[in-house]
Amino acid sequence: MTGITATGPDPLVSPASGSGDEAGRGWFGELATLVAMLLAVLTFHSLVAKPFYIPSISMMPNLLVGDRLIVSKYPYGWSWVSASFHVLPRSDHRIMPGMPEYGDIVIVSPPHAEEDWIKRVVALPGDRIAVRNGQIVLNGKAVRQEVEPAIRLATDDAQSCDGMPCFSAFESFRVRTPSGKWEYELPSLRETLPNGASYLIIDHREQPLDNQAEITVPAGHLFLMGDNRDHSADSREQRFGIGLGGPVPLADIGGRAEFVTFSLDGSEQWNPMTWWPALRSGRALANLRPPLRQSPQPQPAAEPLLQNPAHESDNHGI
Repeated sequence: MTGITATGPDPLVSPASGSGDEAGRGWFGELATLVAMLLAVLTFHSLVAKPFYIPSISMMPNLLVGDRLIVSKYPYGWSWVSASFHVLPRSDHRIMPGMPEYGDIVIVSPPHAEEDWIKRVVALPGDRIAVRNGQIVLNGKAVRQEVEPAIRLATDDAQSCDGMPCFSAFESFRVRTPSGKWEYELPSLRETLPNGASYLIIDHREQPLDNQAEITVPAGHLFLMGDNRDHSADSREQRFGIGLGGPVPLADIGGRAEFVTFSLDGSEQWNPMTWWPALRSGRALANLRPPLRQSPQPQPAAEPLLQNPAHESDNHGI
């Protein structure tokens, strides 16, 4: 008579070692899942879209300090600057290249800066561009500027730019409303580029960057300017390390600004309870693509500029 008697566990199998193997496989699986998620996020940020934060006043009034926005990475193709954290070496090579349009707000990575800057495209490859008395002259024709009603912005005194109050240059425009609230009442102009792209700019004083001798934008380059013309170190600023040093290569353009997700006025702290009161109303989902108007008749150009003077500026670069 034969049979099998279950008298205990198989002596060749250790319950302790079996559970240890399962635990190890569990930790490895969780780690692999986290790595896969991280790679997926980095890939999405490199190829599709990425969030950005506005730290300076150079694009006022259309972008405010504290704005969080989405930048799409694919409209102009991909280059070294597309990769998150800029881990790739600089190169002029682009994959599936596209051409920005007049008025696009773009991300640019200057060679002398650790952070990305954000500016507006005002001239394309082959364009002749000059600036005369603060007005863009494009291919010999002055870009139309129209006076608009003053822009009213909250003081947001908690905002800091480079260790100073962001609006320190606008103290003369600080006014008290009938309700007793302080605001800035800033002069504004509406600028309309040849394709009809129209947007507001601030140009409140005379300064050396208001006049630039005519240059031709080289092939594969763009001329970029900030909307806050007196406080933007952009393609007008030729001194390397301060501005963009002239037209910038298309391969240094990291994407196109699409819309604002939300905006904080600077009063927020680490305590999450302070975040809701710090939200600016009316900023969420603000579209950053300029509306297109019927192309206006160009204005008469100002007198030709004889030279491009050396100067000192107090511009906010980013």
